[in-house]
Amino acid sequence: MNTKRRAAALALAALAGALASAACASATSASVAANATPPAATAAVSSQTAHILFYSINSDGPAFQVIVTGAVGDWGQALSVYPDGAVDPDHTSELSLKLTHGSFRLSIARLDAGIVSAYHHWPSNPGTCSGNIAVTAATPIVAGSGTGSYRGITGTFTVTATIDEIDVKPVCDGTSPFRAQVVFIVGSGTVSG
Repeated sequence: MNTKRRAAALALAALAGALASAACASATSASVAANATPPAATAAVSSQTAHILFYSINSDGPAFQVIVTGAVGDWGQALSVYPDGAVDPDHTSELSLKLTHGSFRLSIARLDAGIVSAYHHWPSNPGTCSGNIAVTAATPIVAGSGTGSYRGITGTFTVTATIDEIDVKPVCDGTSPFRAQVVFIVGSGTVSG
């Protein structure tokens, strides 16, 4: 091939490559632009996933530590209460979350019923006088309970309560006093508001 033809072929190849690159970049930009969500639409999303974790160490009492992440990024204390706000030492009704940006309540009646039922069949190891249970239940947010940043919050968390316990011998059925205990409740749900 002569020099002029080779130069023309190289120039044509370079031009074709540049056009192909530009077309790919343009198609990619158009594809990204077509699939992108405008910032205003993202801000308007009303339902998001939140993860929740409660724990209590060596206490059958009504108080827990709590952290909520995801759609709710907050932490604080949780207290087992009756609907009128009085402390519920038996955990039969609601759990009031007092977080740094407000509060809301969860209905824990179903979770408590599952835990009570599991304790009727406490799976204790007689040699070590220890055992554990795990119970899963839905814990809906109590309507109208939100304050501060959580005013109007709605949704339901599905949580699993795991209790590990070492009891005082010789009674190893979950009814004697415990030597050590951890209550760990964790789950997630969709919240809005």
